Order: sequence, then structure tokens, then C-alpha cells
Amino acid sequence: MAPDSTRVLIVGTYGGGGVHQYVEEQHRRLADRLDVESYDMAMPPAGSGIRWFLTAVLMGLWAAIRFPFRSPPDVVHVHTSYRFSFYRSSLYVFVAAYVWRRPVVLHVHGSSFDEFVDTDSRILAWYQSVVFGASDRIVVLSAYWREVVTTRADRERIVVLPNAVEPANYDPETGHDVPHVVFVSNMIDRKGVTELVEAIDDLQHRPDLEFRASFAGSGPRSGAVEALAQRHETVTYHGYVSEERKRSLLSEGSIYVLPTYAEGLPIAMLEGMAGGNAVISTTVGAIPEVIGEENGLLVEPGDADDLRAALETLLESPDRVSRMAERNRELVLERYSWEEIIEELLRLYARELPDEPAIAPEPAA
Repeated sequence: MAPDSTRVLIVGTYGGGGVHQYVEEQHRRLADRLDVESYDMAMPPAGSGIRWFLTAVLMGLWAAIRFPFRSPPDVVHVHTSYRFSFYRSSLYVFVAAYVWRRPVVLHVHGSSFDEFVDTDSRILAWYQSVVFGASDRIVVLSAYWREVVTTRADRERIVVLPNAVEPANYDPETGHDVPHVVFVSNMIDRKGVTELVEAIDDLQHRPDLEFRASFAGSGPRSGAVEALAQRHETVTYHGYVSEERKRSLLSEGSIYVLPTYAEGLPIAMLEGMAGGNAVISTTVGAIPEVIGEENGLLVEPGDADDLRAALETLLESPDRVSRMAERNRELVLERYSWEEIIEELLRLYARELPDEPAIAPEPAA
């Protein structure tokens, strides 16, 4: 299909992580429908410390200084998160809205954006309201996040648009002889790695409970996972894996576990669902809007006993796991596929250009 003449500029970051992944996929899928470009707000690879922070600030400032001298598009789609990300992206919102006078779509991500909004600082609350007020539409990931943002923005400007994955990238295995527990994420405290290691370790001592577990990812808690794998031959630590290997692991799994402390709507969980897994996760962010009794179990973050009990329940119920896995695959196809989300984005852009020809939807096959 020939691209529409509408020019959309996507403003995001390319330093790794879920937002990077989303922005790249958004651009790729819009490219044959619109005249689309991306602008990198610039940030160094993941790190910490004062040198890393100063580098990030300087890189971000230089990118922001160059931005106003671009040719203005028809619509500007700015991705943001909390704290530093919000302050940085606000500069792009102001340029697009008040210098270029173009419609702005502000896309809110971030596991702790609710804590960021729940501030005692009147100045920060005011600034948040100003940024949202300069945005024509505010995209949030779920009904929960809509309620969070409503404290700073007009409800009628807020659009719920969940994260997305490509179901065709996954080929779920069925009929597992031995349940396969999979964790694929960053090895950091916020992802609940410590509690999961403790729960798996305890369950390995039950001789009547046969299962295997695979961990993939890197980070400060990798050592605990490596030690777990050394203690138990049915546990494998794969380290950092390629995108292709990640998809294979998720397709080989039967139970995807993400005992996270804070999330927006985790793409990793949606990938686990696309791979045909039952899900065990926590009651944070948008997760309870996706995971219910028919497709998974939820536990309180930080509770290793609760997590162990949930794992035990599913490991003892292979038929239930199969039904949950099948339902999760269906949900991804129905609600969380890029095919569905791109059509929503096209309609969103068209609404912001009332004087322009409507962006044509993809013709039915």
C-alpha cells in the first residue's frame, strides 16, 4: 500500500528497553502507511553514577537544541516516562505545540509514573499539568493509567492504547511432558528475581513435583540465578539472549513468571502470552487488567511464599496451565497484536488532522 501523505514524527529514545523496542516497531509498521520519521532524544546505554548522569544530560540537551530547526511534520508523537524522561520529553512537547503549532500525541510509559504523579510538590504538579495541557492527546496503557493521568489532564484528551507484540514471531509448543517455567527480563530487584529464585529453590526440594526452569537476562541479580542453576540441574541460566532466542524460550515455555514490583503494561509479559504460556505475575500497574483467573495467577509483589504457592498450584495442574496458555495466545491475537494497535494509531492521527484527508485503514484481506 502506498504511504499516505501525512507526515508523522516519532520522538523517543534508543538506549534499550521496552520504549526503545516499541518506538522501533511503531516506526517500522507505520512506514508503509504514512510518511514517518523518528527523532532520538539521545541517551547513553544503561548505566549509573554521576558521570553517566552528566553524559545523559549533555546528550539530551544537545538533541533538544537541534530539534526546533527540523522541518515541522503534521503530527508529533512524543514518548515519555517519569522523572528525567518526562522533563526531557516536555521540551519536545513545547516546541511542537507552541513553536511549530502542530498536534502533539504524548505517549506515557513507565513503571513508576503513578508515584511520579502522586507528588507533594506543587511546582511539579503544576508542571505536569502544563505539559499535559500542551498535548492534544495523551496515550496511556490501560484504564488504571488513565485514572492516574486524569489527576493532571482532561479525561477527554486521554486515549487508552495498550502495548503490542507480533504473535507471528512465536510458535507455542503444546503438550509439555514436563512443565517449563520461564523468566525473561532484566535481572534487577524490581523484577522480583530474588523472590523467584527463593520460590524455585524451595520447590526443587519436592521430589513429587517435576518441572524445569529457564532464566534469561542480565543484571545485578544474575549471580543469584547462576548459583541456583548450579544447585539444580533442572534450572538453566541462559544469560543475555538474542531476540530470536528469547522468542524461542518463550515458545518453549508453559508458565511465564514476572514477579515485578512496578510496571506499566510489560511487553515481556505480552510476549510470554504470545508464546503460549500461563502467566504468574503481580498486582501492579495494568497487569490485573490483563491477567485474571482464566489465564493466570497474581500475587503480591515481594512475597516469596505467595509466589511459591502460585507456582505450586499451576505445576500441579497441567490441564489448567494448558487452558490458560491457549487463552493468553487468543488474547494477544484479539487485543495486543501490532496489527490491531497500528490501526488505532492511524485513527488517532486522523482525528488530530480534521482538515486533512482521512488516513485510509488497511483494506480487508
